[in-house]
Parts: sequence; C-alpha cells; structure tokens
Amino acid sequence: MVALGVRGPAPDEIVFRPVKLADLPMLADWLTRPHWREWWGEPEIELGYIRDMIEGRDTTCRPFIFHVAGTAAGYIQVWEVGPHQTPAWAADHPWLMELPSDAVGVDLSLADGARLSQGIGSSAIRCFVAMLQAEGHRTIIIDPDPANTRAVASYAKAGFRPVPHLEGRTDGVLIMQFQQDTTLT
Repeated sequence: MVALGVRGPAPDEIVFRPVKLADLPMLADWLTRPHWREWWGEPEIELGYIRDMIEGRDTTCRPFIFHVAGTAAGYIQVWEVGPHQTPAWAADHPWLMELPSDAVGVDLSLADGARLSQGIGSSAIRCFVAMLQAEGHRTIIIDPDPANTRAVASYAKAGFRPVPHLEGRTDGVLIMQFQQDTTLT
C-alpha cells in the first residue's frame, strides 16, 4: 500500500520521452522483472505490442519512457478508447462501450521494484495527466487489476477515482477516472 505521506519527485524532475527502437532491450529486461510479471502479459508478446506502436502498426497507443532526475525510471503509455469500442474488444472488455469515444487510458509501471511505494508512480502519472490535458484530453482513465492494491492506492493518490457505475462489472479490472482537484498528499 502507498503511504499517503510519501511524496515523489517534483514535477520538474520528471521527463517523458517517446519509446525508440533502442529502448527495446531495456524494456525487455524490465518486462521480465517480478513486479512486471505479476501484472503484465508474456514479455515477448508485450514487447511485440510496444514494437508495433513505435513502428507505426498500432497508431492507437503512444508509449513513453519516463525519467526522474535524468534516469530512466519507468514506462507509461496512453491509448485511445474510441478505436477499441468494437464488438471484438467489447466481448472481453464491455466497459469500453460505456466510455466517451474521445477518452484515453493510461498504463504505467516503474522500472525498479525496489522503488515502489516511494511516490514515483503517483508523481509521474500526475505529470502525464497534465500533459494529456494540455493536449486537450478531458476523460482520462486507468484500469488496474483491483488485486493490485499498491497501484490502486497510487492512482488514487494521483487523483483517479473508481467509476461508480462500472465498479464490479468486469472481473480483474477496476476502472478509475482522473478527477481534477482530488489528488491526495
């Protein structure tokens, strides 16, 4: 669980850089780490998805490496909801159909498991949300597994709240939406 009194890095210490092909070996390493393996799919498959994004075969998602004080600290991506509002996607993720088509979702993982619960994820996602809002996005969601209590607490600290009418309707997913002015300290 994330301690509410833990403050992460200052916003000016966090930088987002689009993932490049040269980052794939680093991401391949990260994807094999225990704290990633618990919540992500097979490393080779996930790396293939990221490769598709950076090579332009998947244009619905933008992947980034985030740096804290100049050091690569994690991975974050934004994905468009609208293109996923299809019968094929809705069969496994029916909640997609209940979101605005212009909504975006985010996913985040820290590179180093030893740095969990230090406020880094909450700080990074707050800065990422600010970037997305500056781009004009208004509905920003995240969809952690509710069993990942550390992530759920981190996202709540960053200003995400469960979407009441979607709670408990899809096993293994807690839909949370960013709510302006609700960050916890």
